[in-house]
Amino acid sequence: MQNVQNELHSLFDAIEKAFASVRKAHPEAVACGKGCSDCCHALFDVSLAEAVNLQACFQQLGPGVRRQISEAAHEAHQAWNQAMDSRFDSSLVRIRCPLLDEQGICLCYEARPVNCRTYGIPTVIDGKGHVCGFSGFEPGKTYPTVNLASLQRILHDLSVRLAGEEKGRKRWPITAVILESPEFRHLVASLQAAGGK
Repeated sequence: MQNVQNELHSLFDAIEKAFASVRKAHPEAVACGKGCSDCCHALFDVSLAEAVNLQACFQQLGPGVRRQISEAAHEAHQAWNQAMDSRFDSSLVRIRCPLLDEQGICLCYEARPVNCRTYGIPTVIDGKGHVCGFSGFEPGKTYPTVNLASLQRILHDLSVRLAGEEKGRKRWPITAVILESPEFRHLVASLQAAGGK
């Protein structure tokens, strides 16, 4: 399990370098800053490798902070389920991440998933470009772009190495990670007992 987590952190480091490179080349276009939390209201799930990493960070927080986050996670989980049950375009659904504090600061910033790490710079998903609505990236101009599909393939491969094909391909809402859904809790316990793959 430790090897997978080390590789995950290496991936995070590479993303941080790519982000810094884009910010350096286009400082006027990257709007990310402390307290900006637009990306923290997007509806997405995470790979198993990211979920295990995020859960470990959450467990290191103080009991009062964990309780506060868990309360917010219950509300977010209800909103998630409602969105999943509806026919809404998930890209338009806004759910506040329960890991945000009152100032909009992520309480598990160091363990944030790939989607959070790439949100402020141009990305491509299924051949279509995406940028943060607050950014200054201009339509029609060419910018360095992060291919999220290739990052998701790496995350999938790490997750499969961690838990096997069937369990490794499953994705998790952040709320299920925080609230330790029975399925997630059982999976993490089995990984810890086996020492991971």
